[in-house]
Amino acid sequence: MFHQARSHPFLAIVLAICIFLVDTLSSLHFTVASLYVAAILIGAHDLECTGIIFSGISCVALTALSYLLTHGITFVGAAPLRSIVSFATIAITTALVLKNRSANASLAEVKRERRNLARFFSPEIVKRLVQIDVPFSAARREKAAVLFADVVGFTAFTSEKTPDEVIGFLRELLAMLGEAVFAHGGSIDKFLGDGLMAVFGLPLASDRDATNAALCAMRIRDCLAQWNARHPNDPGKLIRIAVGIHWGEVVQGDIGTDKRLEFTVVGDTVNIASRVEAYCRTLNATVLVTGDFIQSLIAEGSVDVANAFTTEGEHLLRGCRKPLHLYSLKVR
Repeated sequence: MFHQARSHPFLAIVLAICIFLVDTLSSLHFTVASLYVAAILIGAHDLECTGIIFSGISCVALTALSYLLTHGITFVGAAPLRSIVSFATIAITTALVLKNRSANASLAEVKRERRNLARFFSPEIVKRLVQIDVPFSAARREKAAVLFADVVGFTAFTSEKTPDEVIGFLRELLAMLGEAVFAHGGSIDKFLGDGLMAVFGLPLASDRDATNAALCAMRIRDCLAQWNARHPNDPGKLIRIAVGIHWGEVVQGDIGTDKRLEFTVVGDTVNIASRVEAYCRTLNATVLVTGDFIQSLIAEGSVDVANAFTTEGEHLLRGCRKPLHLYSLKVR
């Protein structure tokens, strides 16, 4: 494959030499030099922009040299006109090849960007992000729902499994969680080993961000039930997942170093959501949300979704200065 790829420039050089010899030694009365466009097109298959420009200049130089060797410095008859046509043909071909190369590079960049975005955003959000011109990574403050999901007792669950089994389990688990997030218009902020952090409302807000986060949590609960139902007689494959959600203001932007940047959200809302997820173990709950999140559901008109949660009272979570009113998803 490597040798085939490298053969194109060599073939273009051989073709250019043959055209030069025919144009110089034969007495054909047509624009043989125009055939240099074939050499440019063949060489462009593997050459970068600089190489394409060099090919065009080389073909112009060969055309001029052939004219000088054949006609000298006289400019009579049809020969000068044929040479001018050849120069124009070579120049136009080179320009079109460069434009095509630039267009292909831009298309490839869009495809790479789309593939990268698809790792973290739902297809609908990816489509909208590609269409807009405003850089969504610019730092800004927005209100959003932040969701954390994590496997309870992951270390003990995987302690007796082989590395391949652990990786296979994580791939299946994260695919399930990611599908639930994308199905409800959320964005995956990051994967956290045996879980993930998702955001609803960024980078593009809607009037149902809290509702979508709640529906995502319900879907995770249902997927968990289906997962465990497939292994009723194998306790070693039964899992528990904890989900915590909080609603509030977050700061969105790129953080990290020049060598490794990460588009993420930070702030107290993120920290509280993480603490709520961890508190699921204390209350033996699958899904816990805050009072602020319930209020956002009601504000969106999703009273029926809010009624799917039952109060757990106020609790002082680690790292929080005052108690938070928590609600758990009712057992079905």
